[in-house]
Amino acid sequence: MKFLFDFFPVLLFFVAFKLYDIFTATAVAIAASFIQVGLYWIKNRRFESMHLVTLGIIVIFGGATLLLRDEVFIKWKPTVLNWLFAVAFTGSHFIGKKPIVQRMMASAITLPSTIWYRLNLLWIIFFTVIGFINLYVAFHFDTATWVDFKVFGILGLTLAFVVIQSFFIARYIKPDQSTEED
Repeated sequence: MKFLFDFFPVLLFFVAFKLYDIFTATAVAIAASFIQVGLYWIKNRRFESMHLVTLGIIVIFGGATLLLRDEVFIKWKPTVLNWLFAVAFTGSHFIGKKPIVQRMMASAITLPSTIWYRLNLLWIIFFTVIGFINLYVAFHFDTATWVDFKVFGILGLTLAFVVIQSFFIARYIKPDQSTEED
């Protein structure tokens, strides 16, 4: 359910683009992001950092798109967002005692410290590459193709990366010691 909640501004962007145009879709994405942050606040009485960062980026780049009537700004938004994530993951190697990926996943799995750092590095590479791929699609294909890539391509690549990551992680997960053997 959280995935759908996180994904709904992108989904509304896609639907608005298919029904209208890039400028309407951008306005819808901005409004949906504000609604998303507001609903999260109402339900949890706190903000989620990812929602706030995404809101800030969509307001800046979407706002520039609407104000200047130039779609290039909204096309840069996924790249900037992914590169900001790459910078944050990189910074976590030097700030704090644990990389971000460990802070996010340590409650679910236990891995050796070196593996957490490798996993964090893989996410840095992934976010950086996705940013470059987005730019390539944005500036070598038409806007409709870019919108399809933004919604389905980036999502598909992310899901594929998570599956590959799970195979990488699985090698280091030990069977539950609390299970009784017969």
